[in-house]
Amino acid sequence: MTSAIHRPGWVPLAGHQLHLTGVYFDAVRIEGLRGELVAEQLIEATDDDAGPIVCEAARGRWVYFLLPPGTVHAYDWPLGVQQFGGRGEHTVTYIGIPALDGNTWPLRWYSAPTATAPHVVPEVLARALGVSPSGTSR
Repeated sequence: MTSAIHRPGWVPLAGHQLHLTGVYFDAVRIEGLRGELVAEQLIEATDDDAGPIVCEAARGRWVYFLLPPGTVHAYDWPLGVQQFGGRGEHTVTYIGIPALDGNTWPLRWYSAPTATAPHVVPEVLARALGVSPSGTSR
């Protein structure tokens, strides 16, 4: 069952906007087809309520999974999976967030945030990638 889409305060009304990771969300980024396959797996596993997943239409077609702030570093993500969070980082990372509708190119929602899934659940994403919370591969 799909929950109604809602617009958190960090989602712009139109176009797209950059947001610093670690404030409203942490992010896991996976490139291209692999990212899209993981997104599809999450959407299916959550009955179309996976939480916010953003996809780039240009370059590497990166897919961003937006997790609750402060949670990304609790996992040892596999090779090829990049993590962005605000705590303990030496670099500052901004993620582009599209509006829920209208012209948002080159970004689009693969799965929009909902009231019941304002973020991707880190445990569900980790399971889809074969990683346990302790950081050991399954």
